[in-house]
Amino acid sequence: MSESSPFEPVGVILAVDPDRFAEVIEAVRRAGLTVTGEQPILGALSGTIPENRIQALKKVVGVVTVDRDRTILLPPHPTPRSSN
Repeated sequence: MSESSPFEPVGVILAVDPDRFAEVIEAVRRAGLTVTGEQPILGALSGTIPENRIQALKKVVGVVTVDRDRTILLPPHPTPRSSN
């Protein structure tokens, strides 16, 4: 398995102060985030950013948490058997 580059974009999900949403979104864009989704009422947004810029996001005033976007695969749901 190859190492990923610190400059390669990764998906992130941010929880932000909903009362400062517009201000925070501009600041995280300046920090290098490409915004892909916004949920202002919930105070959440998603985007991509180079791996080496994640720490800069965490320092933006109004950012509560920064989490890596992950895909979780669930096992298939069993098909119910008929009772005939």
